[in-house]
Amino acid sequence: MGKKKESISLIDTFSEFNELKNIDKATLISVLEEAFRTVISKSVGTDENYDIIINPDKGDLEIWRNRIIVEDAELEDPNMEITLTEALKIDKDFEVGEEVTDEVPLEHFGRRTILNLRQTLSSKILELEKDNLYNQYKEKVGEIVSGEVYQVWKKELLLLDDDHNELILPKTEQIPSDFFRKGEHVRAVVARVENKNNNPRIILSRTSPVFLERLFEQEIPEIADGLITIKGIARIPGERAKVAVEAYDDRIDPVGACVGMKGFRIHGIVRELRNENIDVINYTNNTSLYIQRSLSPAKINSITVKEEERRAEVFLNPEEVSLAIGKGGANIKLASMLTSYNIEVFRDIDEVDEEDIYLDEFRDEIDGWVIDQLKKIGCSTAKNVLATSRERLIKEADLEESTVDEILAILRYEFDDEEENEENEDSSAVDINKTEEPEVKEDDVEDQEDQH
Repeated sequence: MGKKKESISLIDTFSEFNELKNIDKATLISVLEEAFRTVISKSVGTDENYDIIINPDKGDLEIWRNRIIVEDAELEDPNMEITLTEALKIDKDFEVGEEVTDEVPLEHFGRRTILNLRQTLSSKILELEKDNLYNQYKEKVGEIVSGEVYQVWKKELLLLDDDHNELILPKTEQIPSDFFRKGEHVRAVVARVENKNNNPRIILSRTSPVFLERLFEQEIPEIADGLITIKGIARIPGERAKVAVEAYDDRIDPVGACVGMKGFRIHGIVRELRNENIDVINYTNNTSLYIQRSLSPAKINSITVKEEERRAEVFLNPEEVSLAIGKGGANIKLASMLTSYNIEVFRDIDEVDEEDIYLDEFRDEIDGWVIDQLKKIGCSTAKNVLATSRERLIKEADLEESTVDEILAILRYEFDDEEENEENEDSSAVDINKTEEPEVKEDDVEDQEDQH
C-alpha cells in the first residue's frame, strides 16, 4: 500500500513538472530523463542498460531494462543478466546470448528510491521555475506590468502578478505621494531583474522616465503607431515632467496629439503619476530653440550657447526669471536634464544700475561655485542677490543658511561702505565750499542803532 502511495505521489510531482509554462518539450524530457537516470544509477549501480520513455503530453513514463540471457548457473549480475529459465517465462523462443527487454515498474526500485526520485524532481521543478521566471521577466525589462499588493513593508512593496510570481517595488522607486494598501493593483515598469544564487528578484519602478514613456505609448495612439516619436523625457517624480516629441508628418501637431482636446488624452497619465504636471514640447535639432522651448512658459529675450562646455546663458526680463526657474528650481532643472545643457539665467536690464556690481568681482571673497549657483537662479549682480529673499536663496540656489548669511553680509558691507564714503565726500564738499560770514556781536548792533 505504501509503495502505491509513493507511486501516486511521484505521478503528482510529474504532473506539476508538466504544467510548467514556457518550457519546450525537449528540455522537459531531457531534465526528467536525467533525474530518473541519476536515481537508477544510485539504486543499481548503472543506468546504461535502461531505456526511459517519457510522454510529456500524457504526463507518464515507462522504464525498460535490457539484459543478456545466460545459463542459470552462470548468472553473475541480475541487473545486466537474466537466466534462461526466467527468459523463457517471457518468451519460449529465447536462447542464451539474446537480449531481453522488459518493463520495470517504479515499485521495483524500492520506497527509498522513489522518495529520492520525488525529491530530485521537486528540486528540478523549483530550479526550472526560477530559471523560467528570470528569463520571462528579463525579456520584459522596460515594459509595464501590473501586480496586486500582497505585503506592505517599510522599504518596499511585495506584489504578485497573475501567475503569483513575486515582484518588488522599492520605496525609492515609488512616487513620493504613492500610498498602497493590501489587495490594490499597481502598475509599474520592470526596471531590472536580479539573479543572485539562482534566486531571481524582479524590481519595478514608478519613478523611471521609461514608465512615463510607456504610459504615453499606451495612451497616445500616434505614438504607439510610430507617427510621433518621444525624443526625450525629464522627470521629478510626482512633481513635474517635460516630454519632447517629434512628428515625421508635418500635418500632425505632436504636442496637440499628445495633450488632446482639453487635455483629455494626458489626464489619464497625470492621474497615474499622482497629478505630476507634464509639459509637452516640440523637439528640434536647433539647440538654441530647443533650450528656449524647454524653459517654457518663460519667454526668453536672447540666448548664448557654448557647445564645447555644454552650457547656455539665457537672458530674460526680470519678471520672466521666476517662470524660467520655476517652483523650487524645478523648471530650469528639468530643462537642463532634457537638453543635457547647464542653463544659467540672467536678468536682461536695459538700464544698468551704475552702482551695481557683478558677482564675478566678488570671487576673491565668495567661492566660484557659490556664485555659479546664484547665477542659475538669475542673480548675476550684487543688488540682484540683495533684492532676493533669504529663503529663496537657500531653497532655489541650494545653499546652506550660513553660506547665504555670509554672502549677504559681504554684499551689504560693500554697499554700506560705499554709502559711508559718499556721505563723507558730501560732507567734505560742504566744508570746502562753505562761505565764511563775519561774526556780528550784540554791542555792534546796538551802536548801529544809536547812530541812526
